[in-house]
Amino acid sequence: MRQFAIALPALLALAACATPREACIASASREGRVVNALVAQTQANLNRGFAISERQELRVRRAKCEGESEDGVAFEVACEKTETVTVRDAVAIDLKEEREKLESLLERQRQNRINAQAAVQQCIAANPE
Repeated sequence: MRQFAIALPALLALAACATPREACIASASREGRVVNALVAQTQANLNRGFAISERQELRVRRAKCEGESEDGVAFEVACEKTETVTVRDAVAIDLKEEREKLESLLERQRQNRINAQAAVQQCIAANPE
């Protein structure tokens, strides 16, 4: 899921520069991309036998901070810096439920391909280049 969250801003930036035809096609295939990501995630969970949960934590670490006095003399002083860290944890899953979820997603993926092909053809017809 993290990959999707990273890719979304890039896709939105590209969509701003797209022609009407490209924007229409991207919109028509958006749900398919989401379902494809969920299928990949579910398959990975089944392969591992567990899911991975990600969360953000703030951590404070000791560091050296640089500064400059009023008379222009550079100095270093001990300080604390806060950073955001992504923490991954293994999460137990019900393998039977996960398989059922995968089957449902695969069916949804098949339907999305059919629907997306029809929608793309409509985009091409409505926005000839």
